[in-house]
Amino acid sequence: MAYFHQRSSRHPIAEINVVPFIDVMLVLLVIFMITAPLLTQGVKIDLPHTESKALPPDQKEPLIVTVDGAGNFYLNIASHPNQPITPRVLSNLVTSQLTTGVVASGQRPILVRGDKNTNYGKIMEAMVLLQQAGAKSVGLITQPRLPHEQPVG
Repeated sequence: MAYFHQRSSRHPIAEINVVPFIDVMLVLLVIFMITAPLLTQGVKIDLPHTESKALPPDQKEPLIVTVDGAGNFYLNIASHPNQPITPRVLSNLVTSQLTTGVVASGQRPILVRGDKNTNYGKIMEAMVLLQQAGAKSVGLITQPRLPHEQPVG
């Protein structure tokens, strides 16, 4: 503690230095601003807008194959879900899940998420790979239609 010298007595100075606190807070703010966008995982795709029913909330997390606009495949159970994988790796991972995982007992849905600008052949290729891996049924993920959008067709 610092003492303020006066003629007759010594009184402690009751001040708090907040400059280091402000410095720490600004550093933390910058760190969070930089890391927040990096925390979002996934593949950026533009889903088609349609009317469809939502999945029941009591189901297990689905096995999701994503096909982006460039035709790359992604799998949500891969070691790096936001990295593209080859069709062979996709087939092997799904086969191992179907034979050993909870998908084999029918408790986990298998879904394909395709960008609306993707070549239809790439989405069909993903569905064929899933079928060859042993999937009995495959669903498609769509984006709910916005109220101002008109139905297609």
